[in-house]
Amino acid sequence: MAQKIVAGNWKMNLDLEQSLQLIEGLNTKEFKNDVRVIVFPPSLFLQPISAVCDGSFELGVQNFSENEKGAFTGEISINQIESVGGTVGLIGHSERRAYNGESNELLKAKVNHCIENNFDFIFCCGEPLSVREAGNELSFVKKQLEASLFHLTADQIAGGVIAYEPVWAIGTGKTASVAQAEDMHMNIRSWLNEKYGAQVSNNVSILYGGSCNASNAKELLSCPNVDGGLIGGASLKVDDFNAIIHSY
Repeated sequence: MAQKIVAGNWKMNLDLEQSLQLIEGLNTKEFKNDVRVIVFPPSLFLQPISAVCDGSFELGVQNFSENEKGAFTGEISINQIESVGGTVGLIGHSERRAYNGESNELLKAKVNHCIENNFDFIFCCGEPLSVREAGNELSFVKKQLEASLFHLTADQIAGGVIAYEPVWAIGTGKTASVAQAEDMHMNIRSWLNEKYGAQVSNNVSILYGGSCNASNAKELLSCPNVDGGLIGGASLKVDDFNAIIHSY
């Protein structure tokens, strides 16, 4: 059975003092033992956050280099991340794809680098509005997975994490229904099954990353193929984030 996961992506929000206050608030909460909790603060704050984190949740980074080390100004490596307490990396977030031009080939290189370094990652996929309106969302998302993730072996992808982001429903005024979320998750599961078999597909966690919040989390997380959420704005509020974690 796939691990239940609630991950909070802080994006480019909060200063150091605010970040530490949020972590201290999370430290006061008792999370469910069967839910893996991960937070992704700005990487600049990983070390001071790690120093006060009580260990009940993991720390990750929103971006990292596909290179081990060297003359790559402004980048951070997996080794550097691990040295300050980070254990997970986001790959292919819709904003990185859209604003930073991250290609399928680059994301594949990041996936490979994680595998080589035994570093956990959450691989993001999802379609923009034009693709959804044209009815091509399934082929679009499947191509993303095939181009950057499905080259892995069954052993490499087993226990992995995929996050589906309905990009067309984020900041557009449109809303993805629970049925639409479940439909895409079900298809991702079926593609995993076709490629790797039932044992692997049933153990890969598939998260929903489309404006999940304290009010709609229970309904979304009750879907058969939704194994958790990649949470944006709601992860910046201790009580809201905790409510989502306890929605199971």
